[in-house]
Amino acid sequence: MLVAIVMLFVIGAMAALSIDVVTLYTARSEAQLAADGAALAGARVLANSGMTSVSGSTVGIATAVQWATAVAQQVAASNPVGGKKLSPAGACPGGEICVNINELDANFVANPHVTVQVQRSDLPTFFARIWGRTTITVKASATAEAYNPSNVPITSPNPKLPVAPMCVKPWLVPNVSPDPGHTSPQIFDPATGAILDTTLLGYRTATRANRLLPACDPDCSGVPLPSASPYHYYPGDPANFPPPTQALPSCTPALVSPYQESVAGCIQTPIACNSQAFIDTSSNTRNAETADAVTCLTHAQNNNGDKYDNAGGAGPPFQFIAGSDNPVPGIEGNNVMVSDSLVTVPVFDVASDPPANPVTIIGFLQLFLNPGGNATTDGAVGSMRTKVINVVGCGKNPMGAQTILGNGASPVAVRLISPP
Repeated sequence: MLVAIVMLFVIGAMAALSIDVVTLYTARSEAQLAADGAALAGARVLANSGMTSVSGSTVGIATAVQWATAVAQQVAASNPVGGKKLSPAGACPGGEICVNINELDANFVANPHVTVQVQRSDLPTFFARIWGRTTITVKASATAEAYNPSNVPITSPNPKLPVAPMCVKPWLVPNVSPDPGHTSPQIFDPATGAILDTTLLGYRTATRANRLLPACDPDCSGVPLPSASPYHYYPGDPANFPPPTQALPSCTPALVSPYQESVAGCIQTPIACNSQAFIDTSSNTRNAETADAVTCLTHAQNNNGDKYDNAGGAGPPFQFIAGSDNPVPGIEGNNVMVSDSLVTVPVFDVASDPPANPVTIIGFLQLFLNPGGNATTDGAVGSMRTKVINVVGCGKNPMGAQTILGNGASPVAVRLISPP
């Protein structure tokens, strides 16, 4: 009987202790999720701002850091830890939310890091109160990076790793600068990936003549292919840009080909630097299919798609505003980090002119389509209004080298690097 009575107290104490342990581990997991999400959100802001594509200038970097810090704090504060939302107020270190960005590092433009630490020092205890411990502290930290290999020097101690973004659109753009007055005829150095056309970042196609235009008129089925022209794209072969099989948008008019599905949906196959792709020479309808697919992708059927916010001027940092046709309820008029109008297209090395299949991808452009929010219905068939948001070149690294996968539609790879 005595053992039974003692066991009741022991079991009760263990049960009470387990409540404290479960509370602690749950709060610790919530803190880690808050830190992870905040670090990734801050790095995404830096990636989409265009600052990693700036070459030889610090214009816009301070504003981009300010935006990234504010977004990271907001995301961390929106995730409760132990049933309580944390406050970004307070000095760091020691505050509940601390955000640190490595803007003083020498390679900051190429590889910014966002580190977020969250902590709650007043998590209440239950059983531990009998030992005089009424509260405990939980904390967690995470670091995310935004990686653009363009500005990483070949002589860097760390190797220049190529990127492999997803959701790449099937528009192969030749490595030919659209700026006739630029000193270099190329966008990237084909060997190193360095950005040669420093005027391309922020380039907006305001007139019909300088839009992203189809290289083939009326199609690419003829042999040889047309010569590579500045800002003229060739349709990618569906074998290299396979259409997605799920999460396709509902479009009016309906999507009628795998090419349109690849434009309007997210291609799940990563497209890596130094990989090869084929120009599609099998169809004579690609140009005509482009406009409807782009209008569907950008939700511009009613001319109320997402817009480019040019309040900060033509250059970086860039921001975007949700239009009334954005499918997310209640987001109209708000700044957004993610938009279906924000896309990535591959840039290929013009090893011969006219191009010959297959072509080698040596970089990417990130574009904001239909930056005014309205559908592209005028101009040449298959033309697109664009705004250049990021320029990412990686050069000709050996095939088989480690690649960094991009996150979403961005060629500037965003990923957690700590905790591993």
